Amino acid sequence: MDFLQFDDFIRAALREDIGTGDITTESCVPESARSVGVFVAKADGVICGIDIAERVFALVDGQIKLVKRVSDGENVKKGDVIAEISGSSRGILTGERVALNLLQHLSGVATAAYHASQAVAGTRAKIVDTRKTTPGMRVLEKYAVRVGGASNHRFGLSDGVLIKDNHIKAAGGITQAVTAARNAAPHTLKIEVECETRDMVREALECRAEIIMLDNMTNAEMRECVALIAGRALVEASGNMGERDLRAVADTGVDFISIGALTHSVAALDISLKLE
Repeated sequence: MDFLQFDDFIRAALREDIGTGDITTESCVPESARSVGVFVAKADGVICGIDIAERVFALVDGQIKLVKRVSDGENVKKGDVIAEISGSSRGILTGERVALNLLQHLSGVATAAYHASQAVAGTRAKIVDTRKTTPGMRVLEKYAVRVGGASNHRFGLSDGVLIKDNHIKAAGGITQAVTAARNAAPHTLKIEVECETRDMVREALECRAEIIMLDNMTNAEMRECVALIAGRALVEASGNMGERDLRAVADTGVDFISIGALTHSVAALDISLKLE
């Protein structure tokens, strides 16, 4: 990925943090001071965002040097050195928080995606994310999902037709919504319908929906719906999947399991920067 495309985002994050100046650093650290340090994993996980962290320091002070010891997608253990850094003490301290926030969060997303994917390994099911992302960070968070070994659902509203409960109510029903979408949307876009019951699944099938989302169903209900669909559409399981036994969900025969928690409520991976 070309991380230069995120320069405006990083600059905004730095402005938010620095404001009119890093008063603490400027008041007690000499301008001439130089430091070396290491980024250390304080928990096991999958690293993601090391390049974006490097870009943060480059925008703070182009003379700061960051030497990466691991790359995005690598598993680390508690105590592993992720990277070494050297340069202006003021520059390192000023960029530290923004760099760590991004590195920790993206690594947390990648780690969660990795564990979810491992839980369904050997089944037909793929773990996918959702649009429940941090505003302004969708591209980075969805990148982290892929780094962790999971897959992306649509990136935005223009990527596909996903008819959910409120669309169905506003349109007057599944048939009305699918018919209208098929008449208006490009033929290259698949139509997905969110269903809460077997009757809704049956209606979506009659409308020839290409993807059927089984929303908040029990495993037994999903298994019955997969049998009903019988390969006539792709099947997605959704609804608090981050709290479910993913292997059991995968064993119902669904094609995809979408998990909003991969991005909207993931725990950051604990990483620290220690100056030597």
